[in-house]
Amino acid sequence: MNSSIKPPAKEALKPITSSTTTPRLLPAALALPPKWLNMYSDFITKNQSSVTQIESALRSLTYIIPGRFRDAELASESLHSSIQLLSMYHDTLLTRAISKLPGVPRQQSPHNRYTKFWIAKSKFYRRVATILAMIQYTELLWEMMAKRKGERVRWRIVVILEAVKAVCRLCLLRITNSRPLVSPALPEREIIPEEEAPTEEKELEMEEEVRPREREYKMKRTGLSLPTLPNPSDISSYLLSKVLTADDIKAPNTLLNKVNGSAQLAEILHVLQPVIYAIAMSRSKDKKNWQPWLLGLSIEYAARKLRKDGLRTTALEREQWSKRGWAMGWWTMRGAFYENVTKGFLHSTSDRLPSLISGVLDDYLYLWDGYYFSTSSN
Repeated sequence: MNSSIKPPAKEALKPITSSTTTPRLLPAALALPPKWLNMYSDFITKNQSSVTQIESALRSLTYIIPGRFRDAELASESLHSSIQLLSMYHDTLLTRAISKLPGVPRQQSPHNRYTKFWIAKSKFYRRVATILAMIQYTELLWEMMAKRKGERVRWRIVVILEAVKAVCRLCLLRITNSRPLVSPALPEREIIPEEEAPTEEKELEMEEEVRPREREYKMKRTGLSLPTLPNPSDISSYLLSKVLTADDIKAPNTLLNKVNGSAQLAEILHVLQPVIYAIAMSRSKDKKNWQPWLLGLSIEYAARKLRKDGLRTTALEREQWSKRGWAMGWWTMRGAFYENVTKGFLHSTSDRLPSLISGVLDDYLYLWDGYYFSTSSN
């Protein structure tokens, strides 16, 4: 008897291949990294205070680990540089989140107003400032890796890094139309207001704030109500919070005056001084030789003397020049001054301290003895 059942078609017997599913899975796989980045950005934005505390704890840990710069100097400095770079990325995320907040922008420091203005105005400024910050965070790590290949390679890397930083600073000077350099060139981290659930104490405070408003005096003819006066003990702080200073109403680009003449020459000398000092140190075979140290310090001192203080000096200019003044204290930890004066004093002091404190100090003495960027202030 002939069966009426037909054999299955050849197409139906073919195995299912992934040729049809691969094109569908590929876009989904490519969409995962941006999705993860967005989730990470939201997490950082919503947990800013916790992230900042973790960064500070990790950064402090790399400072106080015993033997940090001896047995595991490269690994420890790699961790420290990675934390700094990650913190810079977090600053970018938080700055972007703050710019999207609704309402009137909060009061910002002159430094942040100035740097944010140039970042928004010039993409080239943002790229150059980012490169400069990345070099500053990783320069000691580069020197440590180069030192393993010899002193000659190490000093070559030091001179190259100082030259690249000088080029970046000259570019920033050009982009900002000959305005003084600010340190850091990127905005500093700001605090994002976090929404907190109202507690019982806050609810009572809100009720107390609402009650006086119920007793506000309402004018009969106009129907307007007079606001309640603040607490007599807080009148001064209340008035100061409502006052705008001259820098608050200035345009961001006017927070620093343009430099010209001798002031511009002073800024250029300030930029070139680390390069000249690094070249002099690389050519000096004796660490106790005073010539490189005197050359670098004299250039920095000449740059400060050529600067002119006028009546139009802004608060941001005074702040930046104060930072440069304090940074000159690092010259006591460099070159011949360190080898002839500071080094002996610190080693003798370390012998008198308790073992725990002297151990940490000895780790830093090892760092200051052997690396150029450990005492660099630029």
